Amino acid sequence: MASDIESAEKEATQETTPVPATAAASATPAATAPAHTTSARDAWYPAGKRDLFILRELVSKDFKLKYRRSVLGVIWSVLNPLLMMLVMSLVFSFFLRYDNIEHYPLYLIVANITWQVFADSTNAGMMSIIDAAPLLKKVRVKKSVFPVEKVLFSLVNFLFSLIAVFVVMLWEGVPPTPMMLLAPVCIVLLMLFCVGLSLLLSALAVFFRDLVHLWSVLLMAWMYATPLFWPVSMIEQVPYHIVRVLMYVNPMYNYVTFMRDTVIYSTLPPTEVIVSCVVWALVSLALGLLVFRSRERRFILFI
Repeated sequence: MASDIESAEKEATQETTPVPATAAASATPAATAPAHTTSARDAWYPAGKRDLFILRELVSKDFKLKYRRSVLGVIWSVLNPLLMMLVMSLVFSFFLRYDNIEHYPLYLIVANITWQVFADSTNAGMMSIIDAAPLLKKVRVKKSVFPVEKVLFSLVNFLFSLIAVFVVMLWEGVPPTPMMLLAPVCIVLLMLFCVGLSLLLSALAVFFRDLVHLWSVLLMAWMYATPLFWPVSMIEQVPYHIVRVLMYVNPMYNYVTFMRDTVIYSTLPPTEVIVSCVVWALVSLALGLLVFRSRERRFILFI
């Protein structure tokens, strides 16, 4: 009798013992598992478009920050080159006697906006990785996006500045010609040159912060060595041949000359100018990518 009771209790215990969750999970057929899993990145934005999305958002953010609480807003992108042109025209026409240059106000403003997009993009691009340090420490994102974004933002301001160029063209009586259609070619080559330099400078600035101060000095010397407000013919008056060669090889001399020839003088730039613009763009881009990619893994240790 006692043995019958014990056997009955054992059977009841076996029937009521719960199955462990792990065992239940292992017993689940494999067919119930999802056939495809979506990564967090793909769920956030489609693959292949993430960098473009980030670029667009960063450019939009910089644009809003630049003109935030400004009464005139984006109109300053047009007024600034016009006002600079007026001041420089007065100074260099009356005091330095450069008024013998044909269409001197247009000569000035075309060179000024071309130089400014170069200076702005490289200055901002150099600091892009350092400024993005808080984001880079928290989010996994392609680092080259940040210097490229600074160049694109400078390009947006440059495009607004072209309105000022057309205003001065009307004032000077210079009609638009089909040769102006070559100006975008120069702009694309200049942007590639700026992207390469920005990648190079941003990578080096992470490890050598003194470069930030040195670059401003180099830019000033570079500006005065480029015929922005003085006539190109003055290069021939430089006493040393090697210095004259360097001034002609100067990439910004070639980009400014390309823009002036197509916009002001309606002529095809010399072959050597076009070749120089292409070569400088390719060399700068290749060097910038090489240095940036070789150093980017160590950025997180220094920012």
